[in-house]
Parts: sequence; structure tokens; C-alpha cells
Amino acid sequence: MTVTLKDIARQVGVSVTTVSRALAGYNDVAAGTRQRIQEAAAELGYSPNITAQRLQKRRTDTLGFIMPTFGPRFSDPFFSEFIAGIGNEAAAHDYDLLVSTHAPDSQGEQKAYQRAVKRGWVDGLIVVRTRENDARIKLLHEHHFPFVVFGRTNDALDYPYVDEDSEAGMRLLVQHFIDLGHRRIGLITSPPGLMFGRYRLQSFHDTMGDNGLPIQPEWIVEGALTQRSGAEAAGQLLALDPRPTAIIGGNDLMAIGAINRIQQIGLKAGQDIAVGGFDDVPSAAYMSPPLTTLHQPIYKIGRDTCAMLIDLINGRLPTTTHILLTPSLIIRASSGQSIL
Repeated sequence: MTVTLKDIARQVGVSVTTVSRALAGYNDVAAGTRQRIQEAAAELGYSPNITAQRLQKRRTDTLGFIMPTFGPRFSDPFFSEFIAGIGNEAAAHDYDLLVSTHAPDSQGEQKAYQRAVKRGWVDGLIVVRTRENDARIKLLHEHHFPFVVFGRTNDALDYPYVDEDSEAGMRLLVQHFIDLGHRRIGLITSPPGLMFGRYRLQSFHDTMGDNGLPIQPEWIVEGALTQRSGAEAAGQLLALDPRPTAIIGGNDLMAIGAINRIQQIGLKAGQDIAVGGFDDVPSAAYMSPPLTTLHQPIYKIGRDTCAMLIDLINGRLPTTTHILLTPSLIIRASSGQSIL
């Protein structure tokens, strides 16, 4: 049988209101009375009605993450690491995490954000894979809905974010290959409109230019951030004459796909063609050969964005609302040796 506040009130000999306020932690209940109420609640096996408590304080104690990916399944280990960080930080503060998937820039994604704002099914949202002009951020900003972003946009809006410096990271990777003697470097870019892709592409151009190296248009091929698209893009680069001596994937999955295609045509990554990626997902270190890449602390970023969001929901101003991290270059066997 479910124990109610009325049962506790009857046993202690006080009103239901007094029981409710004592169990909620209000300080207008005498210490002795509060102790007797707590002891009676424990003795009777009382469990609070979480739903009723949430309705009373007009909160869900739930955070939302709408993952911009195609289909209900996802193979990108980036998201696995990121969600683990969010989820563990949320749980540490007694919040639940609600995750849904929608194709980026789709009608379904737009409706999901609108439902969050209008119906309040979560207390706040974490946004990822920012776009150059991001309608999601504009919507949340206009409605003063709590949110934190992993990434930046072109918009002049002021909003809380954590981001990694894609420009600095790509500069490290391109310069690494140039220092090894590579002059023909291919790049597999992300789909257009994504801000991190724009930063990485611009940094690729700038670093090549700073070293006095020309870029042939055919050295830059668009991918879809998947392993398959990386393999297909690498196939185009490998068919060139002369072909690039190094290939950089705009993320690790595309770089891994490039390694697979290199091996399929009988070449060796790290020997015949150097390969680099971006993200340092867990599988990057266990590739054959292990992948040279830019490390960003994906799990920690998930925890940091979540902690910042919880602070905002509870009216606490975070120490800083604009965090820009610098990736570190992790050199592994896919770089190969100097060709100078």
C-alpha cells in the first residue's frame, strides 16, 4: 500500500501541510517536529511522489539533447563520448537526460526544438554541431530558454558555449605534414554550413599559404562525417595524377575511412600515404596503423557543458560562459616518416 503524507501526519499528530513542509526542508518547522516526521516517514516506508514534486516546482529535472544525425542509429563515437559526459554530470546533480535524434536542418528537428521551448518537456538543452546561421540557437535565445552550446556560430548573439579551436588544431596538423616534407595534401571536409568545418577549411588554406604552398581545387573533397564518405572521398583523391602524399580527414571517422580505402587499393597508410584526423575518438589509437589526430577532451566537454547548463537553470552564473579549448596534436604511425 502506498504511504501518503496523510498517513505520516496521522501517526505524528500534525497537519499534512506541516509534514509536507518538513519533508521539503522548509525551516519554519521546529527541529524536533521535523525529526519526528522524518523518522515516521522512514518507519512507514514513505517514498516521495517525484512527479508531483516536479509539477509543484514547475521543473522536470531533465536535460535535453537533440542529436543531429540521420536515423535512429548512430555510429559516430564522438557522440557516444559526448553523451557519456553529459549523462554522468547530469546524474551527479540528480538530473535525467533525454536524448532524441533528428536529421540536421530537418522539419523534425525544428519541431523538436519548438516543443522543448513551448511545452517545457526539459529544463534546458545542449546544442552541438553548430551551423553558420543557426536557427536552433536563435529560437532558444528569443524565448530565453536555458541552453549551452558546444560550438560557435556567425550570429552576433551572446550565449554560453564551450568550443575547441578548430583553426589552431588544423594548423598544427597541416604544419606537421608540411614539416615531414608533404607538399600535396588532400583534405576531406565536412558538409557545408557547419562552423567547425568552416574553421578547419580556412585554417587549411591559411597554413598552406603561410608555407608558400599552392592548393589545387581537386585536393579538397567534401565528405559527410562518416567512415563511408571518407573512403569515397579518399578514392577520388587517390585517383588523381599526381595524387596527394597526405590526406587529412575533417574528423576521425572520415580519416579512418580514408585508411580503409588506401588499404583496399594495395597501398599502406603511413608509408605510401600519410593520414591524419580530428577528434581523437577512442578507436583512433587502435587503428592499423594508429591514427595521427587532434585530441579534444570530448567526455570532459560533455561534462562541462552540462555543468554550465545546470548552473544556468538554477540561477547561478557560471564562472565563465565562453570557453575555447586548444586541441593537442597526437602523432601516431599514420603520419609515417619524413619524406624530405
